[in-house]
Amino acid sequence: MISKNTIDQVYETARVEEVIGDFVQLKKSGSNFKGLSPFSDERTPSFMVSPVKQIWKDFSSGKGGNVVAFLMEHEHFSYPEAIRYLAKKYNIEIEETEQTDEQKEQANERESMYLVSEFAQQYFVKTLWETQPGKAIGLTYFKERGFTDETIKMFGLGYSLDQWEAFTQEALSGSYKLDFLEKTGLTIVKDQGAGEKKTFDRFKGRVMFPIHSMSGRVLGFGGRILTNDKKAAKYLNSPESEIYHKSKVLYGIYYAKQAIAKEDNCYLVEGYTDVIQMHQRGIHNVVASSGTALTPEQIRLINRLTKNITVLFDGDAAGLRASLRGIDLILEQGMNVKVCTFPEGEDPDSFAKNNAYEDLVLYLEQNAKDFIQFKTSLLAKEAANDPIKRAETVRDIVGSIAKIPDRIKREIYIQECAKMMQLSEDTLYSALAQLDKKSMNEASKKVKQEQKAFEVVKNDPVVEKVDVQFELERKIIGILLIYGFERDEFEDLILRENEEGDLELKSEKSTLKVFEKVFLNLQEDEIEFTNETFKEVYFQLISEMNEKEEFLIRSFMSKLSQEYSAEISTILMEEEKYSMHDWERKNIYPKKKRIGMVQLVDETILTLRSFLIKKVVSTLQQKTLLKEDNRETLIEINDYNELHVLLNKRLGRVLSF
Repeated sequence: MISKNTIDQVYETARVEEVIGDFVQLKKSGSNFKGLSPFSDERTPSFMVSPVKQIWKDFSSGKGGNVVAFLMEHEHFSYPEAIRYLAKKYNIEIEETEQTDEQKEQANERESMYLVSEFAQQYFVKTLWETQPGKAIGLTYFKERGFTDETIKMFGLGYSLDQWEAFTQEALSGSYKLDFLEKTGLTIVKDQGAGEKKTFDRFKGRVMFPIHSMSGRVLGFGGRILTNDKKAAKYLNSPESEIYHKSKVLYGIYYAKQAIAKEDNCYLVEGYTDVIQMHQRGIHNVVASSGTALTPEQIRLINRLTKNITVLFDGDAAGLRASLRGIDLILEQGMNVKVCTFPEGEDPDSFAKNNAYEDLVLYLEQNAKDFIQFKTSLLAKEAANDPIKRAETVRDIVGSIAKIPDRIKREIYIQECAKMMQLSEDTLYSALAQLDKKSMNEASKKVKQEQKAFEVVKNDPVVEKVDVQFELERKIIGILLIYGFERDEFEDLILRENEEGDLELKSEKSTLKVFEKVFLNLQEDEIEFTNETFKEVYFQLISEMNEKEEFLIRSFMSKLSQEYSAEISTILMEEEKYSMHDWERKNIYPKKKRIGMVQLVDETILTLRSFLIKKVVSTLQQKTLLKEDNRETLIEINDYNELHVLLNKRLGRVLSF
């Protein structure tokens, strides 16, 4: 268990904008920061971070909370793992007890798989540095590649012994379950029949490259065999699992994320050693697709950090044209793409190894070309003397331009490509229009299919009603969070009979803190929250404010569950979402909260009272339908209606301020 002292220190030290900035490119927006949502595919920022309130809100997915909630949502950390991550980031010493075997067994499946992967990484590193085969085979290989001890340790490189069950037996003796060894793909289990199972180390006799998430968690491994066994694959990756999805991971992203954001550019290479060698040479903003075709999920990982990608190709890449097609996916995301090829016989690994940092940087700067221009130049040379190939080339290039969402960029590329291909702009615009029309027809067909599927709903529309009580309860929580500890003079309304025997509201003034005013009024009217989340948060807020001499939202949220934390973030950041799209630049002026604190508190409580009275009246009116003698009920209804009129008059006066 992590001590309360450590948890408190983590919450006091961690800055939500710094932590989230490691995963999302944030830009200043008034007193806040905004960026692209890391939880959905979007091109317009809807993700907001408040340094003042130390919370975040993602308006596209509805998620929100404090710094720990972000790590739990984005990295799928458990609460203790999030605290450990933050403690490590801010160099806070963790006070905790050793995890017992019983605690390991109680961990859920996902956490257990992470534990197994972490153990495996430590085992492979230990094997590399502390065993004779590890040093003679694994360490020698890495040194031959030109990697220094510091680099090898930084990337957590290791070695798996050339034995059938060396790792598996070590893990089992350490109380790690075979079930999770199999699910992570570290161990292959063969059923021998009669209940017997045979186990094998998947990465037997390979040098190991751990694959990390953006936060540094070990998700899986890549293993390279060093013998000339033609039956065995040269590189072997962990299979897909609950924690490792190859299409959603980029090798080296953990080590590159800060440099990518700082340099506002990401170099994309193919292999593990390309990343490691370039990082060692001083180019840190580099990641690899690990030999797989680039996916939209991988592109979005980069898109959160920068809009600029430079793809590095081997000088003798035979499938260069095929590789270029994959870059269309990057264009679709609205990103800027450059391409850089190395001299024949060179790749990013060898070129970085054989050149000084200054020469490498200079080469990349001078040889990185705009993708569309590079593709046009390359394909034009291939089809120079073949009319049919030239026509195919034009369609291919226009197809790439059509992927670009920005219309201005598309027009500029059409003009430049027309010059390079010695064609009229009209010809290219015509080809582009045909592609756009085809895309629109396909989209229209899809929409019609969806409309047909929902014809029943369309023919019988249901208008969603506003839940007034939900909104009022939500507003009260917001008032307590923002103004709860503020002290001011309030008017309390006392219902009395005047000399004529009529009911009237008398005003009495008192100086109270806002939370005291709200609590006393709700208690006096015996009002209870109907929403379970608001009810729980309300009681926790009143308790916290009643007991403490100071109320801090950050401290309060640290004690809440993830669900409650997300709801509070939604309430606190509600007004901020209007600033996300910079409406005022478009001459649209959203209404801002100008109402005074006292007026806001009075209005909200009076509105809730008025609403609840209407509900009571409605219930009483229903009763009159069930019995004949309704004299007492009608008198009660009349009294409530009089009170309702009085409250409405009072509300009218408040609103006229």
